[in-house]
Amino acid sequence: MSRGHHVTVFHRGVAPASGLDGAVVIKGDRDSDLSALESGEWDATVDVCAYRPHQVDLVADALGGRGGHHAFISTVSVYAGDIAPGGDETSRFVDLDALSGLDLATCEITDAAYGPLKVLAEQRVHARYTDPLIIRPTYVLGPRDYTMRFPTWIQRIADGGVVEVPLPSDVAFQYIDVADQAQFIVDQLERRTSGIFNTAAPSITFEQMINTVAAVVGGPDLELRWVDGADSDAESGRYPLWSGTRSETVLQIDASAAFALGLTCRPLAETARETLDWLNSQPS
Repeated sequence: MSRGHHVTVFHRGVAPASGLDGAVVIKGDRDSDLSALESGEWDATVDVCAYRPHQVDLVADALGGRGGHHAFISTVSVYAGDIAPGGDETSRFVDLDALSGLDLATCEITDAAYGPLKVLAEQRVHARYTDPLIIRPTYVLGPRDYTMRFPTWIQRIADGGVVEVPLPSDVAFQYIDVADQAQFIVDQLERRTSGIFNTAAPSITFEQMINTVAAVVGGPDLELRWVDGADSDAESGRYPLWSGTRSETVLQIDASAAFALGLTCRPLAETARETLDWLNSQPS
């Protein structure tokens, strides 16, 4: 809106919403009620939350060609886990066998199913829209992160005392600040750019991420205690953003195509500081 665009936001109205002053807000549900999209016309559409292929078709049907230039937010999880470090947008896709025999409209979105479902969703985007823009981010970090993966580390480290951090510490970590991603998407929509783009800052290690956060938000009583994390690989939520005992090559992805079009990435320290400010502004 600050760039002069007239913005319409379509959402369910379930979660608290802020920052929408000046936007047209229409409510519905992408799975059960898209009637609010059946009138009106837009120059561009950004779909940030299609997890299943049929959801792409439902939106396309509701828009009926009135949605303008289409941007779909996908994920680097579409790539196979054993691609070489530095893989680009042509890297091999994850195997779809994890979806065999499943009802794609209702199956649980597990770690194994998430990437393959996004592959099929991308295929539907190509089938339904002419020259779409497809964005494949790594971890998206920053304020208002409902996953609480990065904010969990910010809060633990800011609280001080002993903070356990898992070993091995040299597993890959790669992120994109939410504001940097948003700016890149709006830039490309204004230019009517089409194509597929990885969006990520250069890859670092998990240890570098933790140390950066500690330098920004940690106090004098902070003690980072590096512990063997092998026994807790499957312990969901204990060590968010850590790749376990292996270094994921999908977190060492090449985003040079996006950088060539103007993607900029702020320092992780800035993202950490802004995330802490957001946490501190929330009710306890």
